[in-house]
Amino acid sequence: MNKHEIGCRYEERAARYLEEQGYQIAERNYRCRLGEIDLIARDGAYLVFVEVKYRADERSGYGLESVDGKKQRRIIRAASWYLYERHIRDGQPCRFDVVSFLGEEITLLRDAFQT
Repeated sequence: MNKHEIGCRYEERAARYLEEQGYQIAERNYRCRLGEIDLIARDGAYLVFVEVKYRADERSGYGLESVDGKKQRRIIRAASWYLYERHIRDGQPCRFDVVSFLGEEITLLRDAFQT
């Protein structure tokens, strides 16, 4: 399995996991000229932009660690464009979550970073 196939597999697993947690998946693999967002979901009143990270083991570090300031800024820019493009009002509460896989272990970090 190549990296793309692995990424798709774990994004699908993350989507199923989030649905089990009560999220409603609105969009997968949103891409624009400013970046990409793995999953976009609703969690109650929140519109949630979700980054999915997979690591087979700790040798490569933890997935949560790879969502650094640079990656966060790209996700925030893509999310802003998504809101603009979809004509979503300014008052819409939003947050950024990260779903991280270490092997088969899943970690959900809600409100992982702020704008």
